Amino acid sequence: MAQYVLLTNWTDQGVRAAKDTVKRVAAARKAWEKLGVKIKDFYWTMGQYDCVVIVEAPDDETMTAACVQLCMLGNAKTQTLRAFGEAEMEKVLKKI
Repeated sequence: MAQYVLLTNWTDQGVRAAKDTVKRVAAARKAWEKLGVKIKDFYWTMGQYDCVVIVEAPDDETMTAACVQLCMLGNAKTQTLRAFGEAEMEKVLKKI
């Protein structure tokens, strides 16, 4: 499974509903499981981003669908980073 880091910021709508954020994460876990996406870790953060999420998905297309599904709800915007573990990076380096 591919790994991703999602840097998220709440929209105005998301801030207004901040008290429901834990419930929204639980709902996202369930919805994304149906797509084959697993939220490994979820952090609420201080600074430039409101949340950082560590996710596993079968492929980039599935991860993109999950992010679009999330953003369509109107509570958050995401920046998605594909993350490579050590073994994956070794494979990449063998190609150069």
